Amino acid sequence: MLLLLLAACGPLTDHYGAPANPDDHGEVVFTVPGGASARSLAPKLAEAGLVSSADDYVMWLRLSEAGACIKAGRHKLRPDMSASDLTAGLCGAPLPEDIPFTIVEGWRIKEIDEALTKNGWIKAGEYAALAAQPERFKAPYPLPSGTLEGYLFPETYMVIPDKWDTAAFIQRQLDQLNQRFYTPNEAEIGASKRSFAELVIMASMLEREEPKPSQRPMVAGILWKRIDSSWNLGVDATSRYTLDQWNDRKAFLKKLRDPNDPYNSRLRPGLPPTPIGNPSVPSLEAALRPTESEYWYYLHDSSGTIHPGRTVEEHEAYRAKYNVY
Repeated sequence: MLLLLLAACGPLTDHYGAPANPDDHGEVVFTVPGGASARSLAPKLAEAGLVSSADDYVMWLRLSEAGACIKAGRHKLRPDMSASDLTAGLCGAPLPEDIPFTIVEGWRIKEIDEALTKNGWIKAGEYAALAAQPERFKAPYPLPSGTLEGYLFPETYMVIPDKWDTAAFIQRQLDQLNQRFYTPNEAEIGASKRSFAELVIMASMLEREEPKPSQRPMVAGILWKRIDSSWNLGVDATSRYTLDQWNDRKAFLKKLRDPNDPYNSRLRPGLPPTPIGNPSVPSLEAALRPTESEYWYYLHDSSGTIHPGRTVEEHEAYRAKYNVY
């Protein structure tokens, strides 16, 4: 009788442990809460389509005496896994909790907020609202008032979505700006005739004005020279800053004609009132260490190549040659 029962166990475990869907090879990230047992997970596994029946999976566990080694955390599983393979996956090392989140160089607070909202980590506007309260945060450099635009360092951050904390993330960004730029250059920044706020504003324009980091020191030299000579900067990117969509050409052309727009650097003197995005280290370094040159003007042709000009006549000749207006 015992021999017959043992012989029956093989077919029974095969029956109860069959894959939920042998043809579905898609990966599912399944989270095991702390303290859970394989049996308690059966309904959730069935709901996720990873086992065909919670009762069948529980029966397989009883027959096979498996499942004692379940580990809390996230696991990659597939519907084509047998109960044996699926349980082995649950007993394996869980996936790392943190995942990468990239803030693109030059992004505004607006774009960061939209990316976080799209990921489902915040409600729309939550990040922007906190970034409008610099007094809540700490840094070894002077923080601006009103907005942290420009100080929210662009980087790929490893984050844990289930433990997301917007205020803590903003503090991480401020800390990164300190570690990557401020502290290594503190003495030079202190000796500069530009304030830290002015350097950050200039760097944010360079990020948008010159795609090649190697050319940014020259552009910085031109723009600082214009500032020092009481010229209007004429940086069109500043007029895009308040647009809902950066590349909305119709709205941009309207902004270029608006003398009341505080970010219109064609018609208004000096630096814009705030940075126009969050700059990278190469842009910050270029703002701090501009290259002096004989140039006062520059433009980019359709391939993105810069053409600096010494005089307005030379600049206009480049405009005509490369059809840039």
